[in-house]
Amino acid sequence: MSGTVVKRRKGAGLKNLKSRWSEQPKGNIITEVAGKHTAIPAGEDEGGRQGALQRFSAMWASFRRGKRDGVKDTEPTEPEGAAAADSTSRQHRYVSGQYFFEYLVVVSLKKTKDGSSYEPQITYQFPKRDGMARFQKEEEEKTLKAITLFCFPEGINWAPLTEYHSETFSFVLTEVDGSRRNGYCRRLLPGGKGARPPEAYCIISSVACFGLFSKIFDEVEKRRQISMAMIYPFMQKLREAPFPAPGNTVEIKSFIPESGTEIISLTRPLDSWLEHVNFNTLFDCLTDEEVLLVFAAAVLERRIVFIADELGTLSQVIHAVAALLYPFTWQHTMISIVPEILIDVVMAPTPYLLGVQKRLLDLVTDQSDLLVVDLSEDKKETFIVSLGDESSILPPKLQTEILEALSNRQKTSTVEEMNRVVSEAFLQFFVKTVGHYGSYVKYGRAGGPGVFEKRSFYKAIDSKTTRHFVKKFIQTQTFDLFIQDVEQRQPGPQQGIFHKKILEYQEKKKKEKTKKH
Repeated sequence: MSGTVVKRRKGAGLKNLKSRWSEQPKGNIITEVAGKHTAIPAGEDEGGRQGALQRFSAMWASFRRGKRDGVKDTEPTEPEGAAAADSTSRQHRYVSGQYFFEYLVVVSLKKTKDGSSYEPQITYQFPKRDGMARFQKEEEEKTLKAITLFCFPEGINWAPLTEYHSETFSFVLTEVDGSRRNGYCRRLLPGGKGARPPEAYCIISSVACFGLFSKIFDEVEKRRQISMAMIYPFMQKLREAPFPAPGNTVEIKSFIPESGTEIISLTRPLDSWLEHVNFNTLFDCLTDEEVLLVFAAAVLERRIVFIADELGTLSQVIHAVAALLYPFTWQHTMISIVPEILIDVVMAPTPYLLGVQKRLLDLVTDQSDLLVVDLSEDKKETFIVSLGDESSILPPKLQTEILEALSNRQKTSTVEEMNRVVSEAFLQFFVKTVGHYGSYVKYGRAGGPGVFEKRSFYKAIDSKTTRHFVKKFIQTQTFDLFIQDVEQRQPGPQQGIFHKKILEYQEKKKKEKTKKH
């Protein structure tokens, strides 16, 4: 597999990729490039890997919000056949958010035809999609083949094992129409005696809630050790259960032989924008000061590659870094675990957040103008490649304030409390730097869209260092799309935690001003 990658890096295919990347608008790298390949020739699709790769490139590339291009989640096409009514009802229930997940697949490593190595294949799927039109079935088959690449992204020759520590990781699926789904994977050694290859369980869902699905995998793994047949009734009960509102709990009853009926409680975090995040891994791998440097690079939309051995570390850290940008959203390519066969993505000239396994480090460090962050325990240095100016991007006073706020996480006792302290520290940074934006969106009398007065906005900032930062930040696509969204709204009081914090800060400033006088 590694030999194939090297050839692609040196050959004509790479030139092709470079030319196409150079033609792409900012923040829209692989989805557009490989979207042209979604009509896969039959011969390539029969080969398995190539068809899956093309489908993979078209889907697993970008962490963009669907509404960025005015795209909404499309309603599923009505299936054909006798099962149409039931299938359509199920699909609409899922799209409306009532289902926990779309489907679960088990990816097993099977020997190739010549018996020389193993390759990932889907050996179990729940539920089976009956009554689909032919083109829907073909699209799903391509999607499922692509999933196998993500469940086993290493591109190495696997061998039977007697010991294997299970690991859980996640990824984001962006379809070519802009709709998004999340993939959750757990790899483990299946029950049995003697050496055997690991297998992966993958849940596809529109719900972004890593902690919740990690607990679901605990239950799946427990049942898998008894029998594969035990998974079905549990997943069926889960699929029929309503997805809880933030802060609420849903209980699933499930029978296990010799244990009787168990009640499994699944609680959704109260802070729903943080439910896909656990900041512990990020701060276990990096110091507070190092996190600040990564945040600074992400705010200015730079190319960032994270290096680690563990797949779970890569996915959790990348999602955590993206969450630090709240209330803004990372608008560019985000691949939490880059399969070896797609390592050429590091050559893209546009912003990205990428997770790469450490054994592929040499394929990354020959790049310039990016930040390469080593998350591994045995690292010699954290920043293997950097531009060198990361420490001067953020205003010094605000850097100190963030570090002081982060020190409060030592007093927390739960993941939720920890997440809240960390997110609050970075949220306050945006409140203090750009929280006055609302006063500089001017609306006409006719009720049309507002207009953001950019120059007046940054000139209103008293601090020279803060003004210097803001002048750079407002040039990013992250800020630009945030303001575009604001301009489309009707004038009036805004909702949400960001606006609540802005009002609190403005009130605090007024009181401080009154005391001075």
